[in-house]
Amino acid sequence: MAGNIRIERMTEEHVEGFHRALDTVARERKYLTLLEAPPIEDTRGFALSSMAKGNVHLVALDGGEVVGWCDIRRHFFPSQAHCASLGMGLVPAYRGQGIGRRLIEAAITQARAAGMIRIELGVHADNVRATRLYERVGFVHEGVSRDAFCVDGTYMDVINMAMVSR
Repeated sequence: MAGNIRIERMTEEHVEGFHRALDTVARERKYLTLLEAPPIEDTRGFALSSMAKGNVHLVALDGGEVVGWCDIRRHFFPSQAHCASLGMGLVPAYRGQGIGRRLIEAAITQARAAGMIRIELGVHADNVRATRLYERVGFVHEGVSRDAFCVDGTYMDVINMAMVSR
């Protein structure tokens, strides 16, 4: 299955598929801050606005279906314009096949080409597989935000990670 997956820049035609994939992962209630995708028009506005600003938005495609994404969004303030935040996800059936690594490596390459020096992320402390992926591609632990995530009364720490290249 993984050999047929294409990694491409997100375009407007991918937004509905991105929305479905985002909603699938969010509704698992354990990997993303979102617990469900925002309304499609909000998702469309976010994606199109972010892409227009030159941020990195990639999708993993199985045929024409979006099965994963990785975005790296530059920070807003001029003093932090060299910094960016990474977000990603894969729908369950596509995990454990190397697709996440392909997505993140392609996104980092594009972010570096766009002048993003510092890329940071937060990962839920119990998401060991994602933490290992981030370590393998060069992210380092910078700290822990205690009880930063809460679903259904259960609190979870978030590990803060970053990579800096200059």
